[in-house]
Amino acid sequence: MQLSAITDEISQDFEHALDVLLEYGAKGAELRGLWGTNIADLSKEQVTRAQTALKVRGMYVVGLATPFYKCDLTAGVNATSGAMHLASERDITDQSELLERCFRLADSFDTNLIRVFTFWRKEEYTAEIEARIIESFAAPVAAAERAGMILGLENEHACFVGTGAEAARVAAAVNSPNLKIVWDPGNAFFADEVPFPGGYEAVRPWVTHVHIKDGRMIETPDQGRRPQWCIVGQGEIDYVGQFAALKRDGYAGAISLETHYVPTTGTGEGGKGIPEDGSRPCLAALRELIDRP
Repeated sequence: MQLSAITDEISQDFEHALDVLLEYGAKGAELRGLWGTNIADLSKEQVTRAQTALKVRGMYVVGLATPFYKCDLTAGVNATSGAMHLASERDITDQSELLERCFRLADSFDTNLIRVFTFWRKEEYTAEIEARIIESFAAPVAAAERAGMILGLENEHACFVGTGAEAARVAAAVNSPNLKIVWDPGNAFFADEVPFPGGYEAVRPWVTHVHIKDGRMIETPDQGRRPQWCIVGQGEIDYVGQFAALKRDGYAGAISLETHYVPTTGTGEGGKGIPEDGSRPCLAALRELIDRP
């Protein structure tokens, strides 16, 4: 297993984020936001700068965390229902062009993994909607086959496919070696699934990449009981069991931190917490889980 992180979980200063990763023995980087720009919108000059930053540090890209299909399932509607991470809003009719651009960017960064989604979850997830989602992947998967790319379907709680069980059904129905699963136990937890062992056992045949974040349920005076992000290992997800299972199954891909956890206090202006303050203890925890016999 290779320790990695979505770099903007550390900092929008791409070079600094890479330096932090190196401190924890990580050579892989997942790209989403660089210098305040989403990966899908990088300029040619920014791509060159990023390539140089990686090369001089002896690092590589494990995948592109793109916003593909983070849109409404219905044409003409594009009201955002979740985090876009600097990405431009795009209608479903603009997604093909977006995907082709991401393929070109992946070539530039010598990776073949494109993280994708399954549309904003604005209504009940029905069998009819699932069928539409499966159908919507026919053309992108064909394009990925032609380009030699892998579409990594992430289970995302803000999108229709939020759990491992849901992701597994879609992957099985699409049935292509060019559609795999980006397994995110934290997102499954937020979608009310027990990530391990249940969620993982569902997605296990298709896992090509792993995102890590941890969470726990808290009581709030205004919202009642709700999930909250926290340092990896301090939440309710069984990561000891999850990592033991990944090792048992011979998983050799990236373990990519996407913590979302930012402490209230830290090294930021006025003593406020910043993403790096949350990512550092999480990277240390992941390092220990990966290295554990």
